[in-house]
Amino acid sequence: MIHFDTSFLIAVTVPGSAAYERLRAWANTGENVGVSAIAWAEYLCGPLDATADAIARQMFPQPEPFLAEDAVLAAQLFNKTGRRSRSMADCMIAAVAIRCNAGLATVNTADFKSFEPFGLKLK
Repeated sequence: MIHFDTSFLIAVTVPGSAAYERLRAWANTGENVGVSAIAWAEYLCGPLDATADAIARQMFPQPEPFLAEDAVLAAQLFNKTGRRSRSMADCMIAAVAIRCNAGLATVNTADFKSFEPFGLKLK
């Protein structure tokens, strides 16, 4: 299972992009992909054209919910990685991926690298 963060979800809608090609490769191997409700909410903030919106809704009809246990882990990640301003959404996305034992595909590796010691697997 691989979850997409917001940056990857945006990039994957661009045919020929590196993210698009990675998705095609995963699809060819039967890899399951998903997205957390947090990344989904960020994505829907747009800007978003009708085609990208339709493709994303088809790919992810049921984003993975954010649970109370995810909130606890997200707060721990936030506190253990330096309480970086504007990083709470990243902590939340990482927490859901960790709970689901999913790798996380991102264009912004640097934003998530600090969560690897706590169980996040970057893809």
